[in-house]
Amino acid sequence: MSEEIIASLKENVIQGRKTAEDEGIEEGMVGTPAVVELTQQALEKKVSLEAIITQALTAGMHVVGEKFTAKEYFIPDMLASAEAVGAAMDILKPHLEASHIETKGRVAIATVKGDIHDIGKNIVTTLLKGAGYEVNDLGVDVPTEKILEVVRKEKPDFLGLSALLTTTMVAMGEITEALKEEGLRDKVKVLIGGAAVSDEYAQEIGADAYCIDGFHAIKTLDAFQEVKV
Repeated sequence: MSEEIIASLKENVIQGRKTAEDEGIEEGMVGTPAVVELTQQALEKKVSLEAIITQALTAGMHVVGEKFTAKEYFIPDMLASAEAVGAAMDILKPHLEASHIETKGRVAIATVKGDIHDIGKNIVTTLLKGAGYEVNDLGVDVPTEKILEVVRKEKPDFLGLSALLTTTMVAMGEITEALKEEGLRDKVKVLIGGAAVSDEYAQEIGADAYCIDGFHAIKTLDAFQEVKV
């Protein structure tokens, strides 16, 4: 029974179905249990949290990522799957906390000061949660002072910075410089992303990595964690 639930949960992630009322990529799925209902069923059947996350949610998003890369899926398809996984993680969160299962790492993420674009950041946040990371989304137009405060007090493993505009991406350099001045730069890995930035810019400002999209961010964070081990 648990294997059937896991398989169905994974397939519904791939189909981008959050609740039973949602349509899928394929026809004829409306009215059948989707990610929210199946996650609840899995918990009722005592399926392990690790199996739900790794074998269903993360595995499903891995397939979605492959389809997106192959241009079989488009942004709305990916968003639907990411939102479904986010809903599942919200259901699982109290169970994860109660079981004291450690997350893969803690991430603070923000769109920098002067920039109010959040679609890309929101996608990355949802994907990272689905991959097992604890994410603190600081929102948009976040001043450098607030970011420094979060790094100082909450001590995240990673800091994700997003900017869509060339006029706002300069704040990323200001943030990395401020982290150095405050003696915090070696306490956190800084990753940047967004339409305005590049790998070259990451190197220029002393960031640890540039991430093309959410799936690349997961691979990058996982790689950093492997190095730590």
